[in-house]
Amino acid sequence: MQAVTLFGYAFLSNVALAVLPHEPAVIWFGARLGVWPTTLVATAGTVAAALVDHRIFVPLIRRAAARRPSRAADPGPAARGWSRLFARAQFATIALSGLTPLPFFPVKALAFTADYPLGRYLAAVAARSVPRYALLAWLGVAVRLPTWLLVVLLVPLLIPALRMLPWRRPSAS
Repeated sequence: MQAVTLFGYAFLSNVALAVLPHEPAVIWFGARLGVWPTTLVATAGTVAAALVDHRIFVPLIRRAAARRPSRAADPGPAARGWSRLFARAQFATIALSGLTPLPFFPVKALAFTADYPLGRYLAAVAARSVPRYALLAWLGVAVRLPTWLLVVLLVPLLIPALRMLPWRRPSAS
């Protein structure tokens, strides 16, 4: 039952622009399920989320691009640099993004706009997730953190998501 819960949480915390942080959950399950079961189940949930994202967003991007010609402004030097890096080493960019503390959604957006093939995208997401989840699960085994502390650690990770809540949006007057 814990593996099913972890799979579901990994899916929900990685689908689209999810606001749920997965790190505390992987640490917590690592201490209970072990390093490799936690790693494999969390990776499976993440790959399932990547499949759903790819199936939904790539067709939407294609339709939007077909409807009107691009009139996008120059994205700036940083965005052009990331696009060039992604164009040169697509799989490596996706896979190595898991070793950084940066959010994954910009890399996901690059993959979708570049029309990166589904099979390679899922393989890169798996290659990205396995080392990250293995390290987090190992941390859960090596350092037995009490549940209350993981909950306390979860709160600061949710703070960036508070901007997205509907009650925080100004009303149109």
